[in-house]
Amino acid sequence: MSNQIVVETVTRPSIVVDGVSKVFLRRNAHSFKEAFIGWVKKKRVRADVFTALSNLSFQVGEGEAVAVLGLNGSGKSTTLKLVSGVLEPDSGRVLTRGRVAGLIEVGAGFHPELSGRENVYLNAAILGMSKRETDERFDDIVAFSEIGEFIDQEVKHYSSGMFMRLAFSVAIHVELDILLVDEVLSVGDAPFRAKCATKIKELTGRGITMLVVSHDLNMVRELCDRGIVIAKGEKIFDGPVDEAIALMKN
Repeated sequence: MSNQIVVETVTRPSIVVDGVSKVFLRRNAHSFKEAFIGWVKKKRVRADVFTALSNLSFQVGEGEAVAVLGLNGSGKSTTLKLVSGVLEPDSGRVLTRGRVAGLIEVGAGFHPELSGRENVYLNAAILGMSKRETDERFDDIVAFSEIGEFIDQEVKHYSSGMFMRLAFSVAIHVELDILLVDEVLSVGDAPFRAKCATKIKELTGRGITMLVVSHDLNMVRELCDRGIVIAKGEKIFDGPVDEAIALMKN
């Protein structure tokens, strides 16, 4: 009887979140009078400890599209900020493979006094693109954003939808390996959101890894195959996206 060797193929991870915890200090609000009296009496301002994440662990494989779900305050956005490098964990580790492009806040990385054109170059540089790369892709970025007639206007006059269009367009034209999206696709009109969803599917089809936070469960179902549910900073589910969504609805 011959021995048969079974080789299991495992997708290499693009994102590793390993035993991560994150704590914030939440200072109590005081009136000016209370604060002044406290200062005179040399009393310390009390601060509460808020545990945003507690021993969170998961991996996202190369080319996976994964949704992070949970109620407000559950730790979803903190998770994305840790993966993006905006925040550092208090314990545990976060590892990523390749270039990360994040759409974590509408207009993040945009200077309000600069024009849309100038902000394309600024934001692209923040995401690691050279000027030559941006020059080559500038027309495609503007065309996708659909704000061509406003591109030389100061972005402080942009609506939140225009911010999102331009920020998303810059991010998807970067040579990226991981795309992080936090709620920004909920901004804007339905046709543009559908256009963004189609582009994200195209990116994941090319092997781009995506981690998305959204309360739009229909969009999550359309874009992702897997869902991670977080409650009070702890992972309570990791599996098929339909089951994750059902858990959120209960």
